[in-house]
Amino acid sequence: MSIDGWIVLDKPLGLGSTQAVAAIKRIARSSGYGKIKIGHGGTLDPLATGVLPIALGEATKLAGRMLDATKTYSFAVRFGRQTDTLDGEGQVIATSAVQPAPGAVAQIVASQFTGPIRQIPPAYSAILIDGQRAYDRARAGETVAMQPRAVTILHWGAITEHDCDGEREARLTVTVSKGTYIRSLARDIALALGTVGHVTALRRLRAGPFGIAAAISLDKLAADAKRASLENAILPLEAGLDDIPALNLDPDQARAVRQGRILTGLPQSDGLWFARQGLVPVALAELAGGDLRVVRGFNFPDVVEDQSS
Repeated sequence: MSIDGWIVLDKPLGLGSTQAVAAIKRIARSSGYGKIKIGHGGTLDPLATGVLPIALGEATKLAGRMLDATKTYSFAVRFGRQTDTLDGEGQVIATSAVQPAPGAVAQIVASQFTGPIRQIPPAYSAILIDGQRAYDRARAGETVAMQPRAVTILHWGAITEHDCDGEREARLTVTVSKGTYIRSLARDIALALGTVGHVTALRRLRAGPFGIAAAISLDKLAADAKRASLENAILPLEAGLDDIPALNLDPDQARAVRQGRILTGLPQSDGLWFARQGLVPVALAELAGGDLRVVRGFNFPDVVEDQSS
């Protein structure tokens, strides 16, 4: 029994992305599915909760697109202490008696942290350095030199501030480009305010087309699997392509695309297209000058066989 599509997981606190994939594999097996491809669309720290797109079957061919997608987060930063991990799990490495004045956080993010910025990723991150994860080097006691990277802060949402055990804490919502580290953003906001800080809570509200309203918990998934209704939690493959226009192919065109041939003389505009035959996904394809070339082909042999018979 095959399964193709997306599960939008509401990842719980303390679980890594790879562990989440393993948990869903176990749930899928318990629901009667055999060996299927499963991958995730973008790492989410164990500290973080929220939207983790899980690709199944043919949808794994699109998981890489989620890495490039914009993402929205809600997070809290507490001022006065910085940790080595930039979150509440690490050891305190710097303190400051300076606390931001009311309204100062909103002012600083509007003036210094909107649009293109450069940030240094956390040493405790999954970035590869000479073939080894940065967090492995940091945990081994190495001083990890992280290179700055260009990212874009697209939009700030609600920002609230309150006192917490003698320290100031701000809660913020932000939409960012790929590659943005919220822990680094929190660190840099604190430094710009003349103090230090660390993230105390982090929740991803959206990753590309997938929002928190569509997310489902592992407990709910497991309960659905016991009732043999896991399919109800699976979104179709094309749910990951809602920003890509659909291109309807006739049977001859679909057959040519599945064989990797170039379609010529198409009148549609240049760009990415979701090629389909009826309701059957055929390929993610690039159209340029009337020529359509496959970027990612989808394999649904049973459907294809039925339609060609």
